[in-house]
Amino acid sequence: MDKLLEVNDIMVSYGTKTVLKNVSFTLWENDFLGMIGPNGGGKTTLLKAILGLLKPSAGHIIFYRGGQPVPALKIGYLPQINQIDKVFPIAVYEVVASGLMAENKGWRKYSKAQHLRINETLDRMEIKEKAKCPVGELSGGELQRVLLGRAIVSHPEILILDEPNTYVDKFFESRLYQLLEEINKDMAIILVSHDTGAILPLVKNITCVNETLHYHAGNNPVEEWIEQVYHCPIELIGHGDFPHRVLKRHE
Repeated sequence: MDKLLEVNDIMVSYGTKTVLKNVSFTLWENDFLGMIGPNGGGKTTLLKAILGLLKPSAGHIIFYRGGQPVPALKIGYLPQINQIDKVFPIAVYEVVASGLMAENKGWRKYSKAQHLRINETLDRMEIKEKAKCPVGELSGGELQRVLLGRAIVSHPEILILDEPNTYVDKFFESRLYQLLEEINKDMAIILVSHDTGAILPLVKNITCVNETLHYHAGNNPVEEWIEQVYHCPIELIGHGDFPHRVLKRHE
């Protein structure tokens, strides 16, 4: 299996504050990497560095295609839902289509093949009947499906998801994870989440970002590993088939 992404000993700072240091990991083809860690630990900063929105002050990020280094890869990105302006007057179809803007430099019209891809994506996300609906009228789960469609319509090689279950009801959260399992057959995924127990059955490997990065191969980290990287006691609680939860001890 070929590597897609190699993060080598990067450091990122905001002014005099170091947010990430000595961070290294490898993402492989069709990998499904879960990324956990405490608030302020640097998860979103690491995503921004991978997306090219932040330049590391040290270290390197290298992309690969077919085993050879390349300048960049096609990356789909699903941000946290609270970063989206639901008042902006734009229809569902246009939001999904905007995921193809990088292919249409100069604001060219979408081709017949591109319109087909947009409609196929709307079908896959089960929101085709909402194509003409303004995004401001959607529920949280419907909006997540629209944004996920925008992220995958270009057929990226890597899909990055930042807290995709934020503001989504538990019924749709289960369907969202099913969709991600299907999508992972076509592309590698990096999933950031605070809900450690819920994502463990879904991902293939897991990392914890807390200024540095700890990598765990597989999706069954032991309690001692989680406590070590969180720097606090953690209790894993399971209730039948319901997702597990991670609870910090309250002082």
